[in-house]
Amino acid sequence: MFHDFFAPETVQNALNILKTQFPLAIWETVYVTLLSTLFAIVIGLPLGVVLVAGENGRILKVPKAVLHLLNVVINLLRSVPFLILMIMVFPITRLIVGTVVGTPASVVPLVIAAFPFVARLVEGSLREVNPNVIEAAQSLGASPFQIIVKVMIPESVPSLISNTAIAVTTILGYSAMSGILGGGGLGKIAINYGYYRYQYLVMFFAVVCLIILVQIFQSVGTFLAARSDKRLKGRK
Repeated sequence: MFHDFFAPETVQNALNILKTQFPLAIWETVYVTLLSTLFAIVIGLPLGVVLVAGENGRILKVPKAVLHLLNVVINLLRSVPFLILMIMVFPITRLIVGTVVGTPASVVPLVIAAFPFVARLVEGSLREVNPNVIEAAQSLGASPFQIIVKVMIPESVPSLISNTAIAVTTILGYSAMSGILGGGGLGKIAINYGYYRYQYLVMFFAVVCLIILVQIFQSVGTFLAARSDKRLKGRK
């Protein structure tokens, strides 16, 4: 097996695929990952805020039934494996995109799978905010909107950025799995060549590219989180 893995013909074929197909596949993977993350944040951020701010009427007056329903929906969506979720949301994907195959079609299940995860990450970040800061803002007469926008979110920015990096890398992994069911990007190349055609060197290249992308996204997130951390700035 390893003799065939490094055979000159195999290596040359893999290099040709690397030159001709990988640039577009990498772009599709990055594009789908970032776009899905953006939509997941747009949906997940408000949900995370409501879960924290509405708890026990802390800041927002949200009925307990609504909070319970949100928690149940988020937990249910998070518990479904991504490949099964992709199949389950085929009707929604077809309704929105018009097809269930291809790079654009993979955005819909990625967002549905990611926004509950993002909501939990946001919830965790907001719970780290010092309650005394919130109580001080309330004593000064700040409205619930002002407390959320000017106190809770700014105070939790470093944690939010760090968790966003985690969300991006998770969605990147989901995007690779979408190749099994017709999604594009590096996952499609890894499945088509590595699994169906037994060209394991091509699959190896795809995995290396995914690892590099994860490292890039995580490093950028860590850097931005450190830059936005007031505590680190104070030490300088």
